[in-house]
Amino acid sequence: MRPLEDVRIISLEQYGAGPFGSLHLADLGADVIKIEDPSVGGDVGRYVPPYNEGEDSLFFESFNRNKRSLSLDLSTPSGRAVFEDLVRTSDAVYSNLRGDVPEKIGITYGQLKHLNPAIVCCSLTGFGMTGPRSKEPGYDYILQGLAGWMSVTGDPDGPPTKSGLSLVDYSGGFVAAISLLSGLHAARRDGIGGDCDVSLYDTAMSLLTYPATWHLNAGFEPIRTKNSAHPSLVPFQAFEATDGWLIVGCAKEKFWDRLVVAIDRPDLGADPRFSNFSLRGKHQDVLLPILEEVFATNTVEHWLSKLGPAGVPTGPINDVEHALTEPHTIARNLVVETEHPVYNTVRQVASPVNFGSEAKQYRRAPQRNEHFDDIVRDQLGYDDERVAKLKAEGAFGTAKDEVRA
Repeated sequence: MRPLEDVRIISLEQYGAGPFGSLHLADLGADVIKIEDPSVGGDVGRYVPPYNEGEDSLFFESFNRNKRSLSLDLSTPSGRAVFEDLVRTSDAVYSNLRGDVPEKIGITYGQLKHLNPAIVCCSLTGFGMTGPRSKEPGYDYILQGLAGWMSVTGDPDGPPTKSGLSLVDYSGGFVAAISLLSGLHAARRDGIGGDCDVSLYDTAMSLLTYPATWHLNAGFEPIRTKNSAHPSLVPFQAFEATDGWLIVGCAKEKFWDRLVVAIDRPDLGADPRFSNFSLRGKHQDVLLPILEEVFATNTVEHWLSKLGPAGVPTGPINDVEHALTEPHTIARNLVVETEHPVYNTVRQVASPVNFGSEAKQYRRAPQRNEHFDDIVRDQLGYDDERVAKLKAEGAFGTAKDEVRA
């Protein structure tokens, strides 16, 4: 069995952060049932351009493989009844909604424990379920600004800059997955579930890590650095070669000793101004222009061929195409394929989460409501009469909700 094959998660998720978190659980074998609101055409991620066709998008494929889909309108009494039957037979309820919404729609532990005392209710929200911003929607871009990330990202002479990827969303997904698994462990040990109040804001703040510690204890004021330089280790930054850029990092004194030999500048190693971390930092205005001039004399490949064998941490600054075709990417099986009725074959990046030696299995993202019969008839055991009654009562949406363009 795959590690989480005995875990069932009901997921009220949409767009990026929530689906990203449950993606890794699904890849590890968890049965993730996506509850999609039929009145809005399901997960909005299905319609994200530019690579979308009707309800199919490559964006949606990136976050929803290995999951099952059920259209269910929780705002109707009959839809709520189906949801509660699912709670009785599941291990967790997972969502990424605004902080005040889980309580409003009745998916917190206090509202569900009478159905299943061991249920774990994991709510990934923008700002958490308490605090002055709890009712605000949380978006990655805004959170990167609020949490101080943009103030330390970008060129010193340029504007505050967001990261090129939605790292608050993705990190929040990982945190939610860890929290949910912790809750499952406790519930199986004690027989009692509970709430996981996880937020993108908390995640973003926690990732300030040591700069926050430095500021809180020593008044440190982070600044943006030229060429993405490390705030305290010199040299550890990007350098421009004749045909591109590379990163060179001297995170230990031994790497500095190796660097000066590899670039044929032993004089720099003998210079007392550069003899340790502290002095190199103090004299970086002298040292870095010298190193920049050296690296500007040859190609990226030339410097990699010198620094790598010498044991100096280094690497090229790849574009996405080169990153996806790096030999190490291929060797680690980080590009996976699934078959798809619209796109034929979808290639995407694998989950980095692993356990054991068995290769993970990948199944395309579900069509909306694709697993209706599997879930409603087979899993819940509803007969035709029960299904017909629920449909008539709008539990699974109305006829006009069936198709979205």
